[in-house]
Amino acid sequence: MKKQTIMTEGSIWRSMVSFSIPLILGNLFQQLYNTVDSIIVGNYIGSDALAAVGASSSVISLLIGFCIGASAGAGVVISQFYGAGSREGVRKAVHTTLAIAVGAGVILTIMGIILAPVILRAMGTPKEVFASSVAYMQVFFGGIVFSVIYNMSAGILNAVGNSRRSLLYLVIAAVSNIFLDLLFVIVFKMGIVGAALATDIGQLLSCIFIISFLVKSDESYKLKLRDIRFYDNLFGRIVRIGLPTGIQNIVISLSNVIVQSSVNSFGAVVMAGFAAYIKIDGFNLLPVLSFGMAATTFAGQNIGAGRYDRVKKGMYISVGMGVVYTIITGILLIFFAPQVVGVFTGKAAVVNCGVYIMKFFCPFYWMIAILQVLSGTLRGTGKTMQTMLIFLLSLCVFRVIWIWGFLAVSHNLAGVMSAYPASWAVGMVLVLLYAWKGKWLPESYYAQKKKE
Repeated sequence: MKKQTIMTEGSIWRSMVSFSIPLILGNLFQQLYNTVDSIIVGNYIGSDALAAVGASSSVISLLIGFCIGASAGAGVVISQFYGAGSREGVRKAVHTTLAIAVGAGVILTIMGIILAPVILRAMGTPKEVFASSVAYMQVFFGGIVFSVIYNMSAGILNAVGNSRRSLLYLVIAAVSNIFLDLLFVIVFKMGIVGAALATDIGQLLSCIFIISFLVKSDESYKLKLRDIRFYDNLFGRIVRIGLPTGIQNIVISLSNVIVQSSVNSFGAVVMAGFAAYIKIDGFNLLPVLSFGMAATTFAGQNIGAGRYDRVKKGMYISVGMGVVYTIITGILLIFFAPQVVGVFTGKAAVVNCGVYIMKFFCPFYWMIAILQVLSGTLRGTGKTMQTMLIFLLSLCVFRVIWIWGFLAVSHNLAGVMSAYPASWAVGMVLVLLYAWKGKWLPESYYAQKKKE
């Protein structure tokens, strides 16, 4: 079986599809971790426990988002070395990436455990779910180092076009997670702590499998544990490219924490309905993020190979894939809304709230598809600072101002939820303007165009 998807030659759309499908499936299986927690917790422990998982999720996403965003820098650097055919460059970048992953994972583990009660209290988490939220978050962060190492390692494989292998390991981890959730929560009666522990073990398994593969590989990205360190100026280069995306993710996640705080003010029923829909939102949004990741790898490899003509063509194709996907899934989710939300809880009030929230998301996913996929292409060319500014202005600053403005006038859930499609629209317009008017390809491309 072909291990890598070489994106610098052949049919563009076939390369994008063959690379994107494992990414999509992998991201969906990863989403299963917290979703299975929510389904089992909501049905076997209760809606208050589901609300506790929801209160913790926004904080968890904030810190994980920083590391995943920072790993984008590693992916861009590795994909450009790979596209240029530099084995030594790939080797050094891989080992520098793993050094960053280990350090970041340890720091996040310590921070998450210590700061969990402080953060949840600052978010205004209701008393009836506070203790459960703290317990879930602390146990979850006890294993976050494994998640960070896995995601950084998967980023290495994605950068060289090998998205199939990480999918296999995520399937194994997700199935294990489901089994352990049922065992710990239903059989051993461990409650919300059992759900978090099952997730930790699933993350550990995916980490072990992917590291083992990298160690045994004979490709340019082969990992030697004794060689994990910072090489040359690669740490600075990776951080320079990846830090803007990491900051972007953490600030956007912070805006989502503010949204969660606003949702908390409406009580446990609304919290549970929002928590249920956010899990559904992940299944719709993660494939869009996968198209964006594919666009990043495609752009990075072709920039490294000097194939600038393919970069723009790949951008158009990946945007089209994202828009078509989100229109179809948005229609399906609206049509089957009560049944989908009902999977998480049998409580009618929570289901009705989840269905109400869906109406603010599903018709507008095509806008976030354009924003994410176009940004993926720009990141692949190294323009992470520009995409960071677009995301910060739209999905953070604008969103927070919108919410605070609405709540200042009226304590209304519609005002909070409408912040999402409104901020997507702003981001979409900004990234379209930059892709149209900005100079985001290497200078040699524009010099050649002038000669023509």
